[in-house]
Amino acid sequence: MKGSYLGEFEEIILLLVAVMQEDAYGLAIQERFQEQTGRTAAIGAVHSALNRLEEKGFVESQLAEATAERGGRRKRLFTVTLAGKKALQTSKDVRNNLWDQIPEFGWEGLKATLLWR
Repeated sequence: MKGSYLGEFEEIILLLVAVMQEDAYGLAIQERFQEQTGRTAAIGAVHSALNRLEEKGFVESQLAEATAERGGRRKRLFTVTLAGKKALQTSKDVRNNLWDQIPEFGWEGLKATLLWR
C-alpha cells in the first residue's frame, strides 16, 4: 500500500464511493461531488483521485458489464476496502478531536466575526 495520507479532495471522493456503494463510477462520482460540495471537478481529476486511492489500497475497482446506453462501454465501479474504511475513520477521528479542542470563547468570537461580514 502506497502512503496513507488523504488529501481533502481524495477524502471527499473516498467518502462518495462509500456513500454510493455499487453506483460509484467516475461520472456519477463527479456529479455527486458537485451536488454535495457546490464545487466543480473535472472528470480527469476525479479519475486521477480514484487511481491514487486504488494505488494506496483504499478502493478496489472492477469493470461492470457493457450496456447499450453506454455504446457498449463498460463502467469501472469502485468499492471502499477495509484499509479505506480505516483511513476514513482515522481522518474523522483527527478532525473531531481538533473540533473538540476549539475553545468556546474563540468559537463564539468566530461566529460573531462571520455574522458581521
